[in-house]
Amino acid sequence: MKFYSLNRSKSEYLKLLLKGMAMGAADIVPGVSGGTIAFITGIYEELLKSISSINLKIFSLLKDKNIKSAWYKINGNFLTCIFSGILFSVFFLSKTITFLIKSYPVLVWSFFFGLILASSFVIGRAIRSWNFQKVISLIFGAIIAYSITRLSPFENPESIFYIFISGAIAICAMVLPGVSGSFILLLMGSYTLILKALNELNLTVLLVFSFGCLIGLLSFARLLSKFFKRYRDLTIAVLTGFLIGSINKVWPWKIIVLTRIDSNGEIVPFIEQSVMPNHFEGDPKILLALSLLAIGFLIVHVLNRLSTKN
Repeated sequence: MKFYSLNRSKSEYLKLLLKGMAMGAADIVPGVSGGTIAFITGIYEELLKSISSINLKIFSLLKDKNIKSAWYKINGNFLTCIFSGILFSVFFLSKTITFLIKSYPVLVWSFFFGLILASSFVIGRAIRSWNFQKVISLIFGAIIAYSITRLSPFENPESIFYIFISGAIAICAMVLPGVSGSFILLLMGSYTLILKALNELNLTVLLVFSFGCLIGLLSFARLLSKFFKRYRDLTIAVLTGFLIGSINKVWPWKIIVLTRIDSNGEIVPFIEQSVMPNHFEGDPKILLALSLLAIGFLIVHVLNRLSTKN
């Protein structure tokens, strides 16, 4: 029996690694989901199936020293490439991305706005045919996602159990296109803590958070994979709604309603409100913003076409 991933060439492995890096970079940004990147690059369903295949049968194979069969069943080479890319971005790009968001917020959010807007079209096109149920599912998803973006964050209790729960909940959001795991962490008050732990390599916090992510990922991916198998179009309709509803979070022009002091003693935005460019406090940089929005939009369509060809 051949390995699933032996059908792939070295260049395909490299592409998977790059897709994983793109997912990791997206997961760092509050409002952008790695699940969205997985969907538009054509690896979403394979990712869900591969993760959900990790169960007790795999451990029994390992117990019997049948490592080759276990590796085949979980699509091990695929998962290794994807998660290596994600981890690379999370550990090595977190400082760069947070710096860009802090220094050029309008331009960065414009780019991500274009990504999310285009992704909603791309994912919506995956639905074979529309009917009343699917439209209602889309509206339901949009309302849920929009409601999440309107929630106010709360301060972080830095207990071990809370860090574990944060990981379990955030990873579920990261798997869903349109629902940002980073934003969920922001709402739960854990975003700054986890980012600081990454930058300072706080192993205690990172290990507890990672364990929470592992438990949440294995549980939720299996559930979502079943929904995809039984109610594919309805599930995609809800996910498309998630993307549409999340656009509020990545709107480029915002005013700060409330600030807070972060773990470094700096004053940072706590609650923000989306406004039209003419009501933005400062230079709205409309031409540059629209240009980056268009670039983000085009990148999604190029990635989607490339993944479709492959």
